[in-house]
Amino acid sequence: MGVLAALHARERTGHGQVIDAALYESVLQVMEGLVTEYDRSGVIRERSGSILKGIAPSNVYMCKDGEFMIGANKDSLWQRLAAAMGQPELGHDARFATHIARGENQNEIDALINAWTCTLTVDEVEALMTEFSVPAGRVYRAPDMISDPHFKAREAIIEVETERFGPLKMQSVFPKLSATPGSVRRPAPSVVGQHNAEIYGELLGLTATQLDQLTAQGVI
Repeated sequence: MGVLAALHARERTGHGQVIDAALYESVLQVMEGLVTEYDRSGVIRERSGSILKGIAPSNVYMCKDGEFMIGANKDSLWQRLAAAMGQPELGHDARFATHIARGENQNEIDALINAWTCTLTVDEVEALMTEFSVPAGRVYRAPDMISDPHFKAREAIIEVETERFGPLKMQSVFPKLSATPGSVRRPAPSVVGQHNAEIYGELLGLTATQLDQLTAQGVI
């Protein structure tokens, strides 16, 4: 985002600038109202697992064969989820009909949804969420990522030949650029000093004798 903003400014002013970005500040930007809540009300948000206190339903629910994330904390979304569950009356139940009511009865609404998802597979719940237009998604583990057709179509996971382990699956280059796409040219070294001859000899111009001397001295 900083690069894009700086490029936009350069187009308008003709001048470049330094982008100062700390890793923790990048994470801070996605912490929602954590700081403001404490500053104004003294509330210290604690760890809550897969929920946000007072935001419901928005949680990870158990299915027959795994976990599934559903986020339906808007009135219309909750009504669609209730219909998908085959219990449309819950969409207008006084306990859950409004954002505030659902927050106050968060445990109860989560228990109802979980009782429903436990009767279905992940595939079945996902199909219903798609049919009823409810934001939701699988909770992926490594095997799910490797087998996912979208990951395959995007070549998000590639297989690279390594000396030590043979063919090895790993993440591909991201993001993808249309004019200058990146690629994994080779894996990381499998043993310490694997590229010493290339680095010290070919790039820095040291002779074989010098390399032997540095090795004998324990420098490399």
